[in-house]
Amino acid sequence: MRSFNRIAVTLSVAVALVSCAARNTVISGVLADGADKQLAVKLLDVNRYQLLDSIKTTRSGSFSYQLNIKEGRPEFIYLFYGDRQIASLLLKSGDHVMVRTDTLGAYSVEGSEESLKLQQVENAHNAVIRDISRILERESSPEASINRAYVNYYRDRVKYVMNNPHSLTVVPVFFQQLTDGLPVFGQSTDGLLMRNICDSLKTIYPESRYVKALEKEAQSRLNMLEMNSMIQDAGEVSFIDISLPGMDGKTKKLSEVQSKVTMVYFWSTTAEQKMFNLDALVPLYEEFHGRGFEIYSVALDANKAAWASVVRNQKLPWVNVCDTRADQSPYVAMYGVTSVPVLWFLVDGEIDANAKVSTLPDIRNYLRKKL
Repeated sequence: MRSFNRIAVTLSVAVALVSCAARNTVISGVLADGADKQLAVKLLDVNRYQLLDSIKTTRSGSFSYQLNIKEGRPEFIYLFYGDRQIASLLLKSGDHVMVRTDTLGAYSVEGSEESLKLQQVENAHNAVIRDISRILERESSPEASINRAYVNYYRDRVKYVMNNPHSLTVVPVFFQQLTDGLPVFGQSTDGLLMRNICDSLKTIYPESRYVKALEKEAQSRLNMLEMNSMIQDAGEVSFIDISLPGMDGKTKKLSEVQSKVTMVYFWSTTAEQKMFNLDALVPLYEEFHGRGFEIYSVALDANKAAWASVVRNQKLPWVNVCDTRADQSPYVAMYGVTSVPVLWFLVDGEIDANAKVSTLPDIRNYLRKKL
């Protein structure tokens, strides 16, 4: 029995070791005419390259490299010879790929379908860049030709991302540029497509750094779209309207608040600001509300449940809304919120840009003058 137990333990350890080894990602390759050359292995850390290691080819130009990639978090890995990128790979945990390349970057890859897609994405991008370069060289007025090339490529890339909603290769597509200052997806309305594709990717790669970066960019584009809409609508009132859900889930608009003086209050549920609610704002509200004072309180808090708990526990009697986009909220930019708390005052429906208040006595004196 004791011998059997030792055998079982030995087998368990062996299986565990084999399992661990199987999760290793292996890059094997050959560099043509690349005897005893130094190569760099780099990882794309969202918007910059991170050097992982350097490897040396053999006399026959072959090389091999192992790296650990977490399950569910594929990584963009690039091989460099000097400053030249000679292979682009999108690798998942356990991939074993074979790369054949040269010092100019003409390469092929086997063993990774996503890497093949990435190569096709880069080839298409390089091709349109070459087309635009030729247009610039040959035409004295190239604007129309460049615009046609851009429109055709944009439509083709939209088709690509729509057809590959679960492939991480769509992420670099969204960040491509044709020339300096000419991104392929440069419109705020592209945020809608980014968001839809991001939602698809999150079902498979919820922890991927690249999906998170795309989500952040999508939100930024959507914020810009919302800001543009608010600016266009601002002609109806003298301020940028705010429209956010309240405690009951129903939308509460700043423009719907009926009061002589409205304090627009941006805050978050930190301990200090919770104390400010009770020690400063509640007494002010009780003193001035009956004379035409209202507070429109905007919590910039991703944790909506925590915000709701504070509002209920403190029994805050004014208009309370929450923006779970927090510092990504478009209202942050529109109202110049660099830190919280921030106060703005509306008097008779117009922003009082000259209101200079920073302390509780300042606010009280201001309200006494206006009410």
